Amino acid sequence: MVLSVSERTFTQEVLESPVPVLVNFEAPWCGLCRIIHPLLLQFQSQCGEQIKLVGVNADENFKLSNTYRLKSLPTLLLIENGIIRHRLEGFRGRDDLRLALEEIKLSYTNRPKVYTSSKTADLECRTA
Repeated sequence: MVLSVSERTFTQEVLESPVPVLVNFEAPWCGLCRIIHPLLLQFQSQCGEQIKLVGVNADENFKLSNTYRLKSLPTLLLIENGIIRHRLEGFRGRDDLRLALEEIKLSYTNRPKVYTSSKTADLECRTA
């Protein structure tokens, strides 16, 4: 399932997310948006928790559409630490999107994992 994000929740769910977020700007009337939806779900299941997938209704979130200068739908943005890392727009169909998603998936699944802990270890050097 794709998390639906609005202007109200965008900062928390996308810009402040601890993991990269693939934002799918779409609209109910967009045929290509419906066609690529199964591919996005498949991408989400393959990436697991390494990349979060969210959807934004471009018609209902006009400020976000303007902020990210949408020219066509669907438009996909991969946002990491509040910065756009990839912008996918103007693809012609499933195969174009599949290749682009594969490239994104490889770049993130081959990264070393960063583990964070609320406790810090005492790593102070001691001499005898």
